[in-house]
Amino acid sequence: MFTGIIEEIGTVLRVTPQGDGVRLDIEAHQVMNDLAVDHSIAVNGVCLTVTERSETVFSVTAVAETLRKTTTGALVQGSRVNLERAVRMSDRLGGHLVQGHVDTVGAVRSVIENEAGWEVWFSYPIEYRRWLIPVGSICVEGVSLTVAAIDGDAFKVAIIPHTLQKTTLGSKRIADAINLEFDMVAKYVANHVG
Repeated sequence: MFTGIIEEIGTVLRVTPQGDGVRLDIEAHQVMNDLAVDHSIAVNGVCLTVTERSETVFSVTAVAETLRKTTTGALVQGSRVNLERAVRMSDRLGGHLVQGHVDTVGAVRSVIENEAGWEVWFSYPIEYRRWLIPVGSICVEGVSLTVAAIDGDAFKVAIIPHTLQKTTLGSKRIADAINLEFDMVAKYVANHVG
């Protein structure tokens, strides 16, 4: 379980094919403090298991299903990634409940820059519309955000300068693919009321 509050931006050092998946070696600093083999870590919002670690590098494996369903397969040497360690039960929940189970891939549709940050419209597959509400939670690239508006197959969020600086969202451009995880509570409610 995660909160969608990014701890640091890491750098992919190597991408190594492993069967129908890939091994990612990622350089990081802050998240390394208590990261251990078998711990979960969110990489651009995708929950992966640490398989090896050194002082400044950890390794994870993404299987074929993860590569098919997320943007993880597009990562290359030098890619910058949002990182968050799994939440401890004693931690503050600064964002919202995030599982690290990406539902689908969307794309940046438009960016409006202003003094308060950015207003960004993201497109998404319309079949996920039932899980979106204005002022509800959405996880984009592992970042907990609030839905400001919805228009058909697109939703808008406001991103403050601090978030743009501390995550990879500030480097996103029109048509860039992004991982989306819809609010877990919304999914349960939609499933219950059918």
